[in-house]
Amino acid sequence: MKKIIITIDGPAGAGKSTVSKLLAEKLNYIYIDTGALYRACALYIQKNQCDIQNEDQIKIILSGLNLCFKKENNVLKLYNNNEDISGLIRKPEISMIASKCSSKKIVREYLLNVQRELAKNKAVVFEGRDMGTVVFPEAKLKFFLFADHKIRAQRRYNELIEKSNNISLEKVSNDMKKRDDDDSNRKLAPLKPAHDAINIDSTEKTVEQVVDLMIKYFNKV
Repeated sequence: MKKIIITIDGPAGAGKSTVSKLLAEKLNYIYIDTGALYRACALYIQKNQCDIQNEDQIKIILSGLNLCFKKENNVLKLYNNNEDISGLIRKPEISMIASKCSSKKIVREYLLNVQRELAKNKAVVFEGRDMGTVVFPEAKLKFFLFADHKIRAQRRYNELIEKSNNISLEKVSNDMKKRDDDDSNRKLAPLKPAHDAINIDSTEKTVEQVVDLMIKYFNKV
């Protein structure tokens, strides 16, 4: 099987995580959730009560991180210094802080090196927001996955309810709209399709249909 870097970018709730995991599984590739890395930074910025505008404080926190992914029982988990933080980073409030973190040059530079190190052997599916535009502009296959806002909000709400998060659909929708705006309008690495990305609307497609379509493009590379 050919070994290339595949990037899947797009807004929250478009199905990136589910699609990326299944695509990686079918191709026998490694799946990397880059959003989890930003959430990890956000988690420790919050835990240390760091001022998100203070780059000196952020730099100190980042220097103490040692992030790595481990596959356990076929589930990819994120660890920092041997602590499993996979559940902690999924809290709704961390999502908003992560969006702010992603606009900080110092955070992006730190994670850029982490992500490129993870890709050194290729055969990797990277899920994120600027994978095809900034982190891996040379990637052989790039996708941009999107969907109708109402559908995305309902999907994310269902995910959170399954994990026992007490939250309303309205709040999920409003938070998602704000994050979409923040991510799309930031000056540094805004959320947008790469010029050579393949755009896929997942609004009326199942996960399997999206993945099958991606594999067709993969076979043409």
